Amino acid sequence: MVRNYLGGTLLYIVSGVLWCFYIYYLKRSVYIPKDAIPSNKAMLLQIYVAMKAMPWYSALPTISEYMVENGWARCFSRISDVSWLAYLMYVAIYLIFVEFGIYWMHRELHDIKPLYKYLHATHHIYNKQNTLSPFAGLAFHPLDGILQAVPHVIALFVVPMHFTTHIALLFMEAIWTANIHDCIHSKIWPVMGAGYHTIHHTTYRHNYGHYTIWMDWMFGTLRDPIDDELKVL
Repeated sequence: MVRNYLGGTLLYIVSGVLWCFYIYYLKRSVYIPKDAIPSNKAMLLQIYVAMKAMPWYSALPTISEYMVENGWARCFSRISDVSWLAYLMYVAIYLIFVEFGIYWMHRELHDIKPLYKYLHATHHIYNKQNTLSPFAGLAFHPLDGILQAVPHVIALFVVPMHFTTHIALLFMEAIWTANIHDCIHSKIWPVMGAGYHTIHHTTYRHNYGHYTIWMDWMFGTLRDPIDDELKVL
């Protein structure tokens, strides 16, 4: 658990600092208007919230490892155990399962009022461009952050999965969630980028998805940032 805590903390801090330095200083006013850059105080508060939750976040890969070591999950240790074709197929199914699970977990954290009030509202105090930053990506109530990552673990009981790939994808969450909170719309279909997620933080009722827009499209909660831009024009 200590290894996961140190790895998660290092990844969060280093990726956040580098990304903020790039978009707020090296490319100041290029990607984000000057008056929309969050204050240092706001970013430090986000780091504080994330650091309080980090010990709990690190428990999830630790539990995964324990389950795999005890043979409870459907994991395999080497790609050669199944073949490259099967490995790629399993990763694709795993990602679809995770996308579906995170969509509904996130949506229920909004729809079930006590869950929103006592858990998810901690994250949604960052609800406009000048309060969102890459550091907001892990600024959750600890239980909220764990619940949204739980589909990664549940998937291990459903899909045969390469364990190292599973752990890598868990840690990739830290980088991905930093990316979708930077307010920069990348316009790469079908990626659920920051443009979509910024809308989620302002309307609270759209774009619950994680990596792609597909679940929101399927379940009627998609709102496209380009459509919003056209309405303004």
